[in-house]
Amino acid sequence: MTIVLTPYIVDGVQKLKLAPQPPAKPKHGLTPPALEDSIHARRCLAQLRSKDKAIEKYIYLSALKNEDPSMFFKLCLENMAEFTPIIYTPTVGDACLQFSHIYRRPEGLFISIKDKGKIRSVIGNWPKIDEARISVVTDGSRILGLGDLGVNGMPISIGKLSLYIAGAGIRPSSTVPICLDLGTNNTTFLEDPFYLGLRQKRVPDKEMTEFMDEFMSEMSRAFPKLLVQFEDFSTDHAFQYLERYRNKYPVFNDDIQGTGAVVLSGFINAAKLSSAASGKPLTSHRILFFGAGSAGVGVAMQLMSFFTLHGLSEQEARERIWLVDSQGLVFDTRGELAEHKKYFSRSDYTGDRLVNLLEIIEYVKPTALLGLSTISGAFSKEVIRAMADLNPRPIIFPLSNPVRLSECSFQDAVACTEGKVLFASGSPFPEIPYGKSVLFPGQGNNMYIFPGLGLGAIIARVTSVTDTMVEASSLGLAEALTPEERSMGLLYPRIERIREISAHIAKEVIRASQEAGVDRSSQLRSMSDLELTKFINQRMWDP
Repeated sequence: MTIVLTPYIVDGVQKLKLAPQPPAKPKHGLTPPALEDSIHARRCLAQLRSKDKAIEKYIYLSALKNEDPSMFFKLCLENMAEFTPIIYTPTVGDACLQFSHIYRRPEGLFISIKDKGKIRSVIGNWPKIDEARISVVTDGSRILGLGDLGVNGMPISIGKLSLYIAGAGIRPSSTVPICLDLGTNNTTFLEDPFYLGLRQKRVPDKEMTEFMDEFMSEMSRAFPKLLVQFEDFSTDHAFQYLERYRNKYPVFNDDIQGTGAVVLSGFINAAKLSSAASGKPLTSHRILFFGAGSAGVGVAMQLMSFFTLHGLSEQEARERIWLVDSQGLVFDTRGELAEHKKYFSRSDYTGDRLVNLLEIIEYVKPTALLGLSTISGAFSKEVIRAMADLNPRPIIFPLSNPVRLSECSFQDAVACTEGKVLFASGSPFPEIPYGKSVLFPGQGNNMYIFPGLGLGAIIARVTSVTDTMVEASSLGLAEALTPEERSMGLLYPRIERIREISAHIAKEVIRASQEAGVDRSSQLRSMSDLELTKFINQRMWDP
């Protein structure tokens, strides 16, 4: 057996530690005599492709990951476009809905409100505390567009971490999927005899905040090198806990910050193409958001960077963004508003309520229409045509997940704009032959952002995740298109290049952390960009 020692630096002094070893192969006689890795990889793919239902493919891959993680991640890296929709959106939504019915074996850490006051002892049961570097934490209260799923939200944490491993080379033993069981208000689950969570309604906010304070404190003590990603908390709690903890612990919220970053990246590339077609400056874009929850407002906050990077003030940037919620256009004199909507509420409109989306488009005259509403078909053919009437190349991003909740399809967007649409969705759509060419839909998948953002934060050993780090991840992604990808009209790089993309984003995130003074890996500061990129690649785990 080869023993590998890896260097690490403490207080400027280089030391060596034993690198984690891959599991030993079974001894002779414990496997068939002709078992060979390359043939077995083909065998595993054949088994996967023999399944005719996405959920069955999910179950098979979950079993493969448990039994042979190296094979699972090897196949995942080699078949990213095929695997990603299975292990994450859209299939993970169905996996969450059916979690209590398809449950096979323990995976992840479950901490319930019944553990309040003794969370430390529960965390202490995690078998690989010293190796932990990143955790995805959900309370299951707003899973994708599916609502309150309680502990059935655990596949979200598991799926996200699988993408950290595949996309950024985070070592599997360094990941900690966590689901917090604070009850559920989903009566269907409460009445389901197979439901695996507490059979009680969600606890009041005061009790939840006390629980969260204890949880975050004990997580910091047990896992001093851990980055925490919040995932799929309800809108108000998502904003509340991000603000409460972001300056105290290394934590970020992917729904608010990750979604915003990946959309900003796609928007940067789309806006350049749209402005080239219209002849209007980049600062003239007007963005209409259909959906004003945590994701919608988080994306809106991030897209302000597009305008400020081009010289506009914060106020001027805010004036180029409009929100639409379930009651129509968000404006000051409409009545009481949720706190997170007030920042973008319009003070320049005082008329009657505008509820009809076509009327709102006529009033706002947007160059870009972004959907984060989880309302299937909200962007009707009439709405898409209205955008095309206003813009030579309209920007239409139906970002809701899963596919069945998307505001429109790529096919409708192409047909109603005569192929001129600049399109990105939250879940994948197939490419479309159009005339003598093929049109490719963009997918504003957070997977482009969070692996590299997380990897950079871990390597830099940051004390907090700053807005500038998130912005750096977005700009890094926007720059990652190859000349060939740009010639194809792509807004995002091909997902098959995810490791290369993540390394580039990690480098940009580390540099931003250094500028913000939140990095603790001070030895990285003296490295050139080339040296730093090489260092990052060396830290990536390969199956």
